[in-house]
Amino acid sequence: MSVLLEQPASLVAYRPNKPTAMVVVADPRVRSTVTRHLWALGVRDVIEASSIAEARPRIGNPRDICVADVHLPDGSGLTLLSETRAAGWPNGLALSAADDIGAVRNALAGGVKGYVVTGTRTNIGLPARPGATPLGAGARMHRRPPGAPSHPGGYRELSGREVEVLRLVAEGQSNKAIGVSMGLSALTVKSHLARIARKLGTGDRAGMVAVALRTGIIH
Repeated sequence: MSVLLEQPASLVAYRPNKPTAMVVVADPRVRSTVTRHLWALGVRDVIEASSIAEARPRIGNPRDICVADVHLPDGSGLTLLSETRAAGWPNGLALSAADDIGAVRNALAGGVKGYVVTGTRTNIGLPARPGATPLGAGARMHRRPPGAPSHPGGYRELSGREVEVLRLVAEGQSNKAIGVSMGLSALTVKSHLARIARKLGTGDRAGMVAVALRTGIIH
């Protein structure tokens, strides 16, 4: 499982008045798991919906965060998150069982603050505050290193070839396919990715793409 977050602490604002949230997930077990974890994070007012149609009437009353499954029965959760953002909701978190770099790219480019890849429909990990226990022992969280600036100059400069490798990774290509496209061996591609990982501060492919998109290294 991987979690892509730029500023995870900002997803739930801990303040005297209790934070509010809406969880939009079709699977009732996953929906309940997400709600319980939000409670563990300090959220005490959570409304639930199982579809876009059920959630839309509630968009007019903004809450602190909307957690939406990317794959809902009547459409994409990314569409719903776009609508909540336009209505003044400050935070959106996309949830998916599939590690789809293309979907990650679309979500982050659309302004979603976080993208959770569960790997299964019952293994959910959300940003945790001190004392809260993430659900799923295998959860890994990828975020910008503390103090790292949000512009390309804050990272070690990538070479032209490294940028091209990263661009092909963002398109979902495997090391072998990237090697074929660039006339390189898979081992050389792997070496490029290792250097990119050191420069960007993350070794996860989706994490590298997220950093590159946010900092404008690739578009």
